[in-house]
Amino acid sequence: MINRKLSLAAAVVSAAALTLTACGGGETQSADLSTIKMMAPFLEAQPPSPDGAVQKRLEELTGKDVGITWAPNASYEDKTNITLASSEIPHVMVMQGKTPGFVKNAQAGAFWDLTDKLDGYPNLKTTFPDVQKSASLNGKVFGVFRARGPMRALVMFRQDWLDKLGLAAPKTTEDLYKVAKAFTEQDPDGNGQDDTWGITIPKWGGGLGTHSPYDIMEEWFGTGNRWTERDGKLVPSFETEEFLEANRFVKKMVDEKLINPDFATFDSTKWNEPFLNGRGGIIVDVDTRVHSLVNLFKQANPNDFENKVGFVGNLTGPDGELHAHPTDGYGGFLAIPKASVHTEAELKTVLEFLNKMNSNETQVLFKNGIEGVNFTLQEGKAAPIKPETPEGKAVATDIKTYAQLGTSVTGNNFYLPKEATDYEQKVVNKRIEVTAADLKSAVYNPAAPYVSATYVSKGAQLDNIVADARIKYLAGQIDEQGLKDAIKLWNTSGGDKVKEEINKLWQDNK
Repeated sequence: MINRKLSLAAAVVSAAALTLTACGGGETQSADLSTIKMMAPFLEAQPPSPDGAVQKRLEELTGKDVGITWAPNASYEDKTNITLASSEIPHVMVMQGKTPGFVKNAQAGAFWDLTDKLDGYPNLKTTFPDVQKSASLNGKVFGVFRARGPMRALVMFRQDWLDKLGLAAPKTTEDLYKVAKAFTEQDPDGNGQDDTWGITIPKWGGGLGTHSPYDIMEEWFGTGNRWTERDGKLVPSFETEEFLEANRFVKKMVDEKLINPDFATFDSTKWNEPFLNGRGGIIVDVDTRVHSLVNLFKQANPNDFENKVGFVGNLTGPDGELHAHPTDGYGGFLAIPKASVHTEAELKTVLEFLNKMNSNETQVLFKNGIEGVNFTLQEGKAAPIKPETPEGKAVATDIKTYAQLGTSVTGNNFYLPKEATDYEQKVVNKRIEVTAADLKSAVYNPAAPYVSATYVSKGAQLDNIVADARIKYLAGQIDEQGLKDAIKLWNTSGGDKVKEEINKLWQDNK
């Protein structure tokens, strides 16, 4: 799961040495903090220009010169480890999650502990304490988390197929099965051919707990979210009877050809294609895919794109309860290395900078851009300026990358986009309503704050045991006993130790 070209042991040794250098005897010279140096990933083809309008506006809003080292997202973990082992360490680093490298370096003292420091800064004192707890390392906060919508799971379907067959939108898992069966067997596209299926699922990398369609559907059945409390202990969700029940449900649909037959190998980058081409009628994924699908239908036929995409939120399970599947609510954090920020006074300067970087004005910059250049306000929403100017295009492109620096720990204080048509605006409004309603039934991961040492070193290999067995079971390559055997193997290969460590941390932090 994590490419470790630089050994974690070396990274930890470097971190420990740097911490000693930074804190030993008060002899280290103060850093020049007139320029705040940062490191962050970029996901576009090229990183933003340091002379661009977004960069200049960021410096105006924060009152600092800002030097950003942008690194390609695909190799960002490697770049992070190499940077921490070097003598050129920025003041603020985007950490993309609780990767083994980050965990080991944080525990070795390489980053400032911000647990008791953020409340003094109004734009850093989060209004989402549960998310901050999830983002912590065993209760300690080593970075300002980057907030992400915690409720994102939706069921998307071909609304025109549903209407043609006279069906209602699914509300329960049993409804989902019925709609998938009808989409497979009742010729919803009307071409007289047996060439459609219900649900499209792609090959899903990353193992367990990655918010895959499997994770979402399992939670609907009451498995819990990655971990769950049973009889006063935390256990992995795959050790519950509900996990087996949920996978029996999915396997039934696989066996009846209600799911694409190549689900184990289907390229995730082509996930939209069967939906658009009239082959597969349902997708279970994050809410932003709705916008992508509507857009693709619009590009194909601007005069006939409405009412092709329908969606609902999480589905009620067999127990009659709604167990909605949330994320942990964050996507990494902004961490402050001690090797470059040596003193409490310097830390205060950096935190003041980050406080300004999460102001309403800077949130608008990162999310919407620059008013009058790439957007205007219409009815309180950000509307793209058309026709697009070269300056507006440059800003619109750059903010896709600068968004990596956004935290929004006090909420989304930017403008919602103004959609091009009333129909598209209604779709966005409904998405917001559906996800907000589901949030009331969200089942969070109770083990999210806790980091097991065994899991840090062996977690990816352990989880692959169960993830691979799940796919083999669904594909008919092993039976249910084979799936149970894989779960036992997870335990005997180190999982028992992971459970012991997680439960101790859980009890100690109650």
